[in-house]
Parts: sequence; structure tokens; C-alpha cells
Amino acid sequence: MTLRQAVRWVAALNLAYFAVEFGVAQTIGSVSLFADSVDFLEDASVNTLIALALGWSASRRARLGMALALLLLVPGIATVWAAWQKFSVPLPPDPTLLSLTGLGALAVNLGCAWILARYRHDVGSLTKAAFLSARNDAFANVAIVAAGLVTAATMSAWPDLIVGIGIAAINIDAAREVWQAAREERRLDPDRDAVRADRSPH
Repeated sequence: MTLRQAVRWVAALNLAYFAVEFGVAQTIGSVSLFADSVDFLEDASVNTLIALALGWSASRRARLGMALALLLLVPGIATVWAAWQKFSVPLPPDPTLLSLTGLGALAVNLGCAWILARYRHDVGSLTKAAFLSARNDAFANVAIVAAGLVTAATMSAWPDLIVGIGIAAINIDAAREVWQAAREERRLDPDRDAVRADRSPH
């Protein structure tokens, strides 16, 4: 499987499960599933952009990597908004659906991480962004399953809220790592140095 084929598969898987998880989140009023569903949509966008950017120069890839770092912040912002709304009506989500949907998300993200693992050091910050998203999402899904179990025992809205906010924090950290990788890729780009040399006065 080529890198382009890999990211296309990952984009399709993420888009499909976004629809599933977003629908369940709206049905049971779950902040953590809402945050994770937005993250699936973001991952689909990231991998689609990577497929389009293959073959670009390192400088252009670095600029796109910086844009993707900002895109990684979107789920965090959406989660904060959803959590703020939930605080006013702190009703617990259905724990069974919460855990089962989290398990499904875990299976999808582990599959995506496995597909991307061999390419995570290719094409600089772009594939790093995709791999980090899949890996971090798998950790988040384990937390969602745990939140479902705790909710079943306590019937409290807090486990779902706490995990949702935690997902936001994970995405913010991933955005930082991708931004740093993109800046390093841009700094080491030989084409950029050549352009500077051509523009310098002789």
C-alpha cells in the first residue's frame, strides 16, 4: 500500500465513523463523544489534505503542516463550547451507548494508527500530524469507555465532561507538536535556502 492509498483509507474510515459517533453524541447528549466525533471529521480533513500535498516541496508541506496544527485545535474549541452548555444541564449520557460507541471508535483509530505507523516519519510534519491524531484518539477512546463504566456506576454527568475536556487537551498538545515539526521542516528546507541565496544582493 502506498502512502497516498493509506491516507485515503484513513480519511474514509474517519469520515464514516464521524457520522456514527456524531449521531450517537446528539442522541444521548455526550460531550466526550461530541468532541471525539469532531476529531474524526478533523482527521478525515487532515488525511485528505495529505493525499493532495504529496509531491509538494518541503517548504509548501511545512506551510500546510502549520495550517494543520491550527486545524487540530478545532476539536478542542468545539469541546469547550459543548462542555459549557452541558454545565447548565448536567444530565448523564446513556452509559451503555457511551461505552459501546467508544469501543467502536477505539477499533477504528487503532486500525488507522496501524495503517499510518510505517509512514509516520515520511513527508515531515504531514504524516506526523496524521499518526499523532490516530494515536492520541485511541487513548481518548479508552477514556470514553472508562467514562461509560463510571457513569453506569454513579449516574453522574462528570465522567463524560472530564473526558471531553481531556480530549481537548490532547488535541492542543498534538497541535503544538505538529507546529514544531512544521517549523523544523521549514527551517531545514534546502530549497528555501536556495531561494534566499538567489534573492541576496551580489
